[in-house]
Amino acid sequence: MWQSYLNGMLVAAGLIIAIGAQNAFVLAQSLRREHHLPVAALCVLCDAILVAAGVFGLAAVLAQNPTLLAVARWGGAAFLLWLGVQALRRALNPQALQRQDSTPRSRRAVLLAALAVTLLNPHVYLDTVLLIGSLGAQQPVPGAYALGAASASLIWFFTLALGAAWLAPWLARPATWRLLDLGVAAMMFAVAWQLIAHAPGA
Repeated sequence: MWQSYLNGMLVAAGLIIAIGAQNAFVLAQSLRREHHLPVAALCVLCDAILVAAGVFGLAAVLAQNPTLLAVARWGGAAFLLWLGVQALRRALNPQALQRQDSTPRSRRAVLLAALAVTLLNPHVYLDTVLLIGSLGAQQPVPGAYALGAASASLIWFFTLALGAAWLAPWLARPATWRLLDLGVAAMMFAVAWQLIAHAPGA
């Protein structure tokens, strides 16, 4: 159970931490203290729903088809290796996460914007439903894996929301993102190796 939980947490953390529109949006709202906690909660909820849909939906499909399971295993391992390489490339050319200023908005407007940033990005479905879902479907305890992925989302977004003022000077430094990306690369390679090592016949 704990191995599945840890795998879910590591994979999700590696995907969430990379610089992106969603992280920039959450950080900007947090720095301005403008509905930042509801925004963080919404991001966590969306991630949890999408991951659960991927894990349990794909788990049922893959359990019925060993060929699809093998494709998911090797495809997932290849994609994790690719993500690890991308993280290493970012570490060689790090960026800073910048806040974006805007005029104050209502909570409804902010939450709608957060939904748009989260759900209108096609990569979120690739990451949560397909990648995290296909990997979770292969875990001994898929539910623990989904919980681990949701935990990573919860920790990351509420860390941004609650610690934005303290984190901002660090997140503005390219060196911080170099270290984060090196950690992401290590996590991606470790989980990919675990998938390969536990493949039938490996």
